[in-house]
Amino acid sequence: MNNENTKYLLFNVPLPPYYTKKMRLHRNLTFSVIDSIRDIFNEGVYADKAVEKALKRDKRWGARDRKFVAETIYDIVRWNRLYAEIAEVKIPYDRDNIWRLFSVWCILRGIALPDWNQIGNVPERKIKGRFAELSRTRKYRESIPDWMDEMCVKELGEETWTKEIAALNVQAKVILRTNTLNISREILQKKLKAEEVITEFSSEHPDALVLPERANVFRTEAFHNGYFEVQDASSQLVAAYLDVKPGMKVIDTCAGAGGKTLHLSALMENKGQIIAMDIYESKLRKLKVRAKRNKAHNIDMRVIDSTKPIKKLHGKADRVLIDAPCSGLGVIRRNPDSKWKLQPEFIENIKKVQQDVLQQYSKMVKPGGKMVYATCSVLPSENQDQVTTFLASEAGKEFFFVSDKKVLAHISGFDGFYMALLEKK
Repeated sequence: MNNENTKYLLFNVPLPPYYTKKMRLHRNLTFSVIDSIRDIFNEGVYADKAVEKALKRDKRWGARDRKFVAETIYDIVRWNRLYAEIAEVKIPYDRDNIWRLFSVWCILRGIALPDWNQIGNVPERKIKGRFAELSRTRKYRESIPDWMDEMCVKELGEETWTKEIAALNVQAKVILRTNTLNISREILQKKLKAEEVITEFSSEHPDALVLPERANVFRTEAFHNGYFEVQDASSQLVAAYLDVKPGMKVIDTCAGAGGKTLHLSALMENKGQIIAMDIYESKLRKLKVRAKRNKAHNIDMRVIDSTKPIKKLHGKADRVLIDAPCSGLGVIRRNPDSKWKLQPEFIENIKKVQQDVLQQYSKMVKPGGKMVYATCSVLPSENQDQVTTFLASEAGKEFFFVSDKKVLAHISGFDGFYMALLEKK
């Protein structure tokens, strides 16, 4: 790799795995990328949905084509502010603006631009010069809004935030969680290898398998047999932190589609009862499908459509998990478009929701029971500060603090997470 490309790596703009200086761009693949960028930034479509739609565009595409489309879309979304500054374009983008963004992406990746009408004359030297200039400033180099940069420096400090946002801009690894109800990690690894999916163990995560190279694991027989779920290693720590035992009554209060619920079921060996609750019935329907595939039989599902479902469970649970709604700042490498969708007002509002959830859902813990408050955020104001506020409140006086775990991406190599274990007196 030449010195020019080494410089790009030093500025934390990683070259995609399909990178090659001689790679030839194909019109239909490139047009799919252009349309997706338009949908994401002009129409407000979530990046994962845009990618999903793009990959259905042509059934003839092979794995390499699909990889190019998906990773290029995510790459342009991830570095959007930097590219937009270099290209001198602003949202909403017209089609010419998006082609300018794409051209910047190509130049910074060392990819030769084709002689297409849509591309026109591209000032290569100017693009590289602007890149070098802007990369000296963190908010441009890491491609984040001003308000986010200022807020995170205030909460985490200059040094920690500089390291953390660099780690959060690196493409996330694919991590599997072994479903120990059906298989051991060692046997799962062998079965996946037989399906040409290579994995590695993670020493600090007993059920995790890490893919050194990305692969479509959802097409494997092992997935359809319910042998694993895709779940980041940091997320896998949460259910284990709740200290569940077979036979307990456990409530997952913000279950969503149930990644942590299913992990709890495995840790409880399908014994006892898990009540999975959420305000969205659609998410619980997805959990029902996943639970069937996982052969997890000890899960009941309840929609929180009023205060009644909560009140009926006051003082009944051995364990309560509050995987609280949050800013998601710890998982932005998985959802790079959230950098552009998040607003400071949302974060201020979600903090009120977090405290309200703690106040209300904690009442379901029985005396001597335990509760975990968790988020996928790295902000102390969403994490330890919320726990401190709760413990000082009337409802919180019934609890005492046991321990907490702060997981930062630049230290762990996985998603940013927080979890606190509290026990009811």
